[in-house]
Amino acid sequence: MYKVKVTIKRRPSILDPQGTAIEKGAENLGLTNIKNTRIGKFIEFTVDINDKTKAKQEVENYCSKLLANPIMEDFEYTLSEWTPSEE
Repeated sequence: MYKVKVTIKRRPSILDPQGTAIEKGAENLGLTNIKNTRIGKFIEFTVDINDKTKAKQEVENYCSKLLANPIMEDFEYTLSEWTPSEE
């Protein structure tokens, strides 16, 4: 079994209105040195497969078909061995 941590980010060429809105809020608070804010998603889950190659394939399918929008977003992930007693 593997623990997976996925980070999903908008591609650099895609506008990030949420990031822009947060930057405006920072500016209103007097934080004028904050620049290039980008908002992403962090997702954590386990994959119940013991073969690392098959686990990676499962994670990549999950991310590319469901978690991330392949037109607008990129994803990266880490995969680490995990046992249920670790939580």
